Amino acid sequence: MTKKYTIAIIGGTGDLGSGLAMRWARAGHQVVIGSRDGERAAVKAAEFTEAAGVAIAGAENAEAAAQGGLVVLTVPYASHAATLDVIRPHLDGRILVDVTVPLVPPKVRTVQLPEGGSLARRVQKELGEDVRVVSAFQNVAAAHLADLDHDIDCDVLVCGNDKDARATVIGLAEDAGMKAWHAGRIDNSAVAEGLTSILIFLNGNYKIDGAGIRITGTPGLAGQ
Repeated sequence: MTKKYTIAIIGGTGDLGSGLAMRWARAGHQVVIGSRDGERAAVKAAEFTEAAGVAIAGAENAEAAAQGGLVVLTVPYASHAATLDVIRPHLDGRILVDVTVPLVPPKVRTVQLPEGGSLARRVQKELGEDVRVVSAFQNVAAAHLADLDHDIDCDVLVCGNDKDARATVIGLAEDAGMKAWHAGRIDNSAVAEGLTSILIFLNGNYKIDGAGIRITGTPGLAGQ
């Protein structure tokens, strides 16, 4: 069983963050969702508490990050830089799980990776090695996460420079009902970030309700 954490989900009032919040709370983790507006966070937390049947707290982003033993960033790309600046003082020594995808409207079906090749790689460089940045959950449909009765038919690629941090996030993915895989260093996050635009294209082109990915093959001795 995965160690239980206090998880701060920054941007937790949105579709993706709320689904993770409810699933992790049900798995026994203490969850606090963050928003720019602390009152909105408290209201949404009460809604999620009722939906999940377990307590979820809400707070302003910086306060939520300060409470979290582990911090998850689930904001839109347009808000990413400003939000990271707000929570930065509370990240040293912690794992930061960055779920943000560099989608640039209106061309969200076209891969548009930022300078440096990957958003998560850039974040790791900016924050330094005192923060263990892990990239994960970009390719999971938010609507599927928010439906607590839905069995998620999608694997998760987990990238990061610290093996133990990756393993922690893999355990959290399993707690939320997903299969996750070690996918290498943070540079490899470019693949997961780019795949999101491809999946959005597939959803529209083939009328798929939340396309995802599966890793095929049978693992031998576990590698990291």
